[in-house]
Amino acid sequence: MQDARYKMHDVALISSPVDPAYRIQNLAPGIQQPALCHVINSAVTISLVPEARGGPFVFWDGLADGCERAAELGFDAVEVFPRSAGELEARLLKQLLTQQRLKLAALGTGAGWVAHKLRLTDPDAAIRARARDYVAAIVDFAGGFGAPAIIGSMQGRVESGVAREQALAWLREALDDLGPRAQMHGVPLLLEPLNRYETNLINTVADGLALLETLQTKNVKLLCDLFHMNIEEVSVAGALREAGGNVGHVHFADSNRRAVGFGHTDMAPIVQALRDIGYAGYLAAEILPLPDSLTAARQTALAFKKFFPTD
Repeated sequence: MQDARYKMHDVALISSPVDPAYRIQNLAPGIQQPALCHVINSAVTISLVPEARGGPFVFWDGLADGCERAAELGFDAVEVFPRSAGELEARLLKQLLTQQRLKLAALGTGAGWVAHKLRLTDPDAAIRARARDYVAAIVDFAGGFGAPAIIGSMQGRVESGVAREQALAWLREALDDLGPRAQMHGVPLLLEPLNRYETNLINTVADGLALLETLQTKNVKLLCDLFHMNIEEVSVAGALREAGGNVGHVHFADSNRRAVGFGHTDMAPIVQALRDIGYAGYLAAEILPLPDSLTAARQTALAFKKFFPTD
């Protein structure tokens, strides 16, 4: 008998013992069945940053509570947003993940900006150095769990009096330093394009790809957030196809940054695009906890099962 707390990864896929790819069954309407594809897993967010309370994270009441709820709802992993690496307890996190049969999908660095006002493109060289050290510590912590770190809001923005090319040069310098650091742990570094209301630096997948082409390191991938993409991209599915193998992580959110199904995004072509590019990673719910955390998480679980069905 299957455990009631089943994981939502594609257990409906029939695997071959000699082939890492999988065959799909029972896909949602509008999604074509390719001959082979890779496993996509589910994750839900836990914020440990009081200054960001009410923001786009599902669970807010500590690691133990978030991990327990994630497991009860069948998520495969959690994406955690700490105040800093130094305020996380590796032993406790490992214990909770083991106990709840979860993985760490990724670790966010957003508190570097929200709580500490650090940016990798700050005009002040001392602040840029502190920002890089802050991210490096999270890269190392996450890497110890086989997970990547996310650079989103810490990319900063082009400030008045600073040329765009200068800001990009500072960001490029940071990524070329931090990308190889992540590679030492066997994981990529994730760069997240954000919508125009949050940054004026990297807004679109095309912006991200253009920057990646200029890096010396090849260990930086894009985090494609469906909420930001809904604002900035002409076609979300088209942008995912353009990114192809450079997609390293996906934030699973609807048009209004609520749980998928609570907005108006047509998800079928997006799911098809992920299948077509052979994406094999996490879909993480970085969403507003509306109408409340548990309802948002449950809706995400339902949406994931609809588009990535299980037996």
